[in-house]
Amino acid sequence: MPDAPVRVLLLEQIHPDAVEILSSAGFEVDSLDGALDEDELVQRIAGVSLLGIRSKTHVTERVLAAADKLIAIGAFCIGTNQIELTAAAERGVTVFNAPFSNTRSVVEMAISEIISLTRRLTEKNALMHEGVWDKSATGAHEVRGRTLGIVGYGNIGTQLSVLAENLGMHVLFFDTADRLALGNAKRCLSMKELLGESDVVTLHVDGRPSNENFFGEDDFAAMRQGSLFLNLSRGFVVDYAALRAHIESGHIAGAAVDVFPVEPKRRGDEFVSELRGLGNVILTPHIGGSTEEAQQDIGRFVAGKLRDYVRDGSTAMSVNVPGLSLPRAGGTLRLILLHRNVPGVLARVNGLLADNGVNVEAQLLGTRGDVGYVVTDSASGTTQAIVDRIRALPETINLRVIF
Repeated sequence: MPDAPVRVLLLEQIHPDAVEILSSAGFEVDSLDGALDEDELVQRIAGVSLLGIRSKTHVTERVLAAADKLIAIGAFCIGTNQIELTAAAERGVTVFNAPFSNTRSVVEMAISEIISLTRRLTEKNALMHEGVWDKSATGAHEVRGRTLGIVGYGNIGTQLSVLAENLGMHVLFFDTADRLALGNAKRCLSMKELLGESDVVTLHVDGRPSNENFFGEDDFAAMRQGSLFLNLSRGFVVDYAALRAHIESGHIAGAAVDVFPVEPKRRGDEFVSELRGLGNVILTPHIGGSTEEAQQDIGRFVAGKLRDYVRDGSTAMSVNVPGLSLPRAGGTLRLILLHRNVPGVLARVNGLLADNGVNVEAQLLGTRGDVGYVVTDSASGTTQAIVDRIRALPETINLRVIF
């Protein structure tokens, strides 16, 4: 373990179990409820070794430049588009996320919204609160026998496919990647095919920059008359002005939206959107994965990844550096080297060790794009002078020593 204390900064109400895991590892943990903007984070990041965020805090190149001790970032959520991943890797900062922990929560919310919109429960609920008794079946339907179109057939899309089929829905999906259809789901060869055949369209795409404005006017126009639309993926992928126009015209019968291009930083701040005030539209404050069960699982998973990275250098499931996990032998010293991925680095490291009589007990190398990662264990003989020479190599990005 490093001699200096490992300082941890957690933002955005990360689950207490994460605090407990990191504190139990001997780290100094500071946990804040809200997000920080760029200027605020620049002021707080100095001296921090581990940073934990959710979706509202953005880790920019300016933040990374101010981070003098940062070695890892934990995104306590699925998405990592709020982090400059390449810039982080270039500065020796490893990033982890939670790609599976809140999948079930998002899927259950999507199912509940599909049923609520199909039965028009939002409108019945609003009328009841106004004292109006409107007992009528007009416009209300069962989901059984209706067709669900899933755009994005990843972890969430596939699980939603299975549950929707169990409810008696027909399932179509479209994905740019080659995905295996589960159950009786049918793959569509184009978005146009899916939109023209679906009673409900739901988006589950990722946050890559190329998905900005992914779904717009032409796509809404291609949807079936009276169909429903859901977005529980990313706010910037949809043209919400176009959605409003199609709801007001009656072409789209209802919608459920959980994510927005601009979201308030803190609980209680004003929410502004062109979708406010529309009938049969469910608006939620980015809570698709916000169940107590999911947040606990995410807290435990990501905190464990951060702890293991500090203790053993394990980068398994990292999103921006090679994923390696080398079992630790007792009594060894471990060198953790992030370096530029050019030929000859491993040979130079091993040459320095061999020239000084250091025997390598175990070693693992991985590369990913422009970054390489080497984990090296030695039983004895690795002196500070050797460490300094490896650190001075022009290809070295970051070198840590774990005893």
